[in-house]
Amino acid sequence: MAQKFGNGRWVQEGFLDNRVDGTVVGQVVFAVIGPVDFYLHGNFKPDIAGEVIRFRNSRFEDDDMAGQVIGDMANPQLGTVNLISLDPHPNLEPHPYVEWFTLKKDHYRFQLNAGDAWVLSEEERTGVDAESRRIRETLVDRTADRPGSDDHSDWI
Repeated sequence: MAQKFGNGRWVQEGFLDNRVDGTVVGQVVFAVIGPVDFYLHGNFKPDIAGEVIRFRNSRFEDDDMAGQVIGDMANPQLGTVNLISLDPHPNLEPHPYVEWFTLKKDHYRFQLNAGDAWVLSEEERTGVDAESRRIRETLVDRTADRPGSDDHSDWI
């Protein structure tokens, strides 16, 4: 079962960077928890592969229920990309979708409304360069184990 983060409403904002092939690094701000660093093995789907995306959730809610559901979420999030795309399904309207497995085999995903995420321009990328580099350098040695998926999943 996946943790869906209150149908995405507990995801406030963040960025994810796939400019280094085989890794996605970034930071996501969650209700109650605050900023969480990400270091995931894998790549974005072809629609945004090799890019940097930023998102701001138009439905964000910082409610107390988030603490009860996601309060024990690990920080940083280390694991494997399952699917990260701005157009995840050909039969649905394009929308931001982020799904991953942690090293402990927890399964998380969130989706946002169309327009809540965008690919950064070259100029905008410079604004996340230092943070991406910090995350990559700090966490690279902590991601040696490769997680696998199982039936356990927590929607966020």
